[in-house]
Amino acid sequence: IRQALELIKLAAPGATVWLSDPTWPNHPSIIKYLGMKSKTYRYFDAETRNVDYVGMLTDLGAVLPGDVVLLHGCCHNPTGANLTMPQWKGVIELLHEKSAVPFVDIAYQGFGDGLAQDGEATRLVASSFDNVLIAASCSKNFGVYRERTGILMSIAKDTAQRDLAQQNMSFLNRQNFSFPPDHGARVVTTILNDPELRADWEAELEEVRLGMLELRTALAAELRRLSNSDRFDFLAEHRGMFSLLGTTPELVEKLRADHGIYMVGDSRMNIAGLNAKTIPVLAKAIIDAGI
Repeated sequence: IRQALELIKLAAPGATVWLSDPTWPNHPSIIKYLGMKSKTYRYFDAETRNVDYVGMLTDLGAVLPGDVVLLHGCCHNPTGANLTMPQWKGVIELLHEKSAVPFVDIAYQGFGDGLAQDGEATRLVASSFDNVLIAASCSKNFGVYRERTGILMSIAKDTAQRDLAQQNMSFLNRQNFSFPPDHGARVVTTILNDPELRADWEAELEEVRLGMLELRTALAAELRRLSNSDRFDFLAEHRGMFSLLGTTPELVEKLRADHGIYMVGDSRMNIAGLNAKTIPVLAKAIIDAGI
């Protein structure tokens, strides 16, 4: 992400980077540190706990030619709410009309609907524009979080642009870290190039994905039972490690003070941190807190 934003600053210093509201906190933090311009587009509807698609398109209607629009490829962090493929096509059509440059951040591929399915939107974006940036992380889906393993891909319309992008990325790499650590990258490369290891990895990744879906379904079902309503069913529909409850910081604080349950102030929950024993405890606390 950092290298991509530095590349954008070199190539188009006047461009505005558009971020979803909300987004991963490091996105705006890095942009601010680099002295770049940013704006937000609506993404999450706290009432429906789903994507505010109409609001998103309305806000992106103000994008100027050459602006960069950062999109979460799958498993949106922090909300867990994701665009459908028809909605993705609508966003792509609008960005085409605006002559914008898409920048896809895909950090949780394989945690949502499957390895291939989670990459579908990113592949569609990559095939729809002359210029695309894609930042893919292996931290979570390969379990190499501390190794800082990932890849930045720059898609260009011709070989001249491609070579220029590569030269600039090499320059930025040299300035920022000279040589990246190799251990995590070598692990990932070895797995992907060995059919047997890759099959094992894909099977384990699918097991993790299904486990998170089971946790989501169980939590939503327990909340439905306790509340006698379907207002928490969105938890089963979200995908990835996280979901936003869509509640207030005051009620998040009430969970902490009254029940010893901690979450980020914006009500982001780490679904992957739950288990069969803690789900009933969390569900009861959510209801007791008046969420």
